[in-house]
Amino acid sequence: MQDATTASVLAALLQQVTAAPASVLLLDYDGTLAPFHVDRNRAYPYPGVVPLLSRIVESGRTRVILLSGRPIVELRTLLASLDSIEMWGSHGMEHQSSNGSYSRCQISCKDADSLAEAHRRVASAGLLPHTEIKLGGIAIHWRGLLPAEARHAQNLALQGWAPLAVASGLKLLHFEAGLELCMSHPNKGDAVRSVVASLDPNVPVACLGDDLTDEDAFQALGERGLSVLVKADYRETLAQAWIRPPQELLHFLERWLSSSTESPSIVSSGL
Repeated sequence: MQDATTASVLAALLQQVTAAPASVLLLDYDGTLAPFHVDRNRAYPYPGVVPLLSRIVESGRTRVILLSGRPIVELRTLLASLDSIEMWGSHGMEHQSSNGSYSRCQISCKDADSLAEAHRRVASAGLLPHTEIKLGGIAIHWRGLLPAEARHAQNLALQGWAPLAVASGLKLLHFEAGLELCMSHPNKGDAVRSVVASLDPNVPVACLGDDLTDEDAFQALGERGLSVLVKADYRETLAQAWIRPPQELLHFLERWLSSSTESPSIVSSGL
């Protein structure tokens, strides 16, 4: 059951969504819309998520935006029926608008050389089977490994990458069952700032995420909107509310859909 604070701030936000002609819903993917899976290519959304998001988009009053560490090409595959919605991938390195136009950030020669060296180090450590090469980053995943194997992979990755991060200016991101070395900017917070800068000040905004990488987004949103931690077990966070997946997540999306399809004129007239 949601605590009193979460229930109160969610109710206040949804009242704003009802009264406003437009709103924005920022959503992380893994751990938020979809459960984690040993095979990352099979991490499909929780049952019921896609139909709800489709109806929210179809309402015409909510700009739904995915904000993920995954490359956009993977998001398109996992969300085939929603692949035309706006997406920020690779922690903000890539952007796909709702009309399908695509852009990506440039990587400096220095950062490219540092990431190539990071790749050589994980290859030397025998970690290539657990390695993901991304735009502007490289990640090691140890989900599904035995605890001792996971600790070994993590230690090897840290030994190889921590000195490189210090020397290069790249940053180390710890996420659920993995570690990533990537460019410091852009990040999810930069993507949120870009979205918010394009909005009228009265447009309600919510940002949902689960991982440490989502804290940049929560911080960037600040008091401009409502940040929501989506996680089975609470952890320290900058988010202002906490819901558990999948039931409370689905309930939130159902309430958002209801709020975004109710007539603003009825609310404003007090009927």
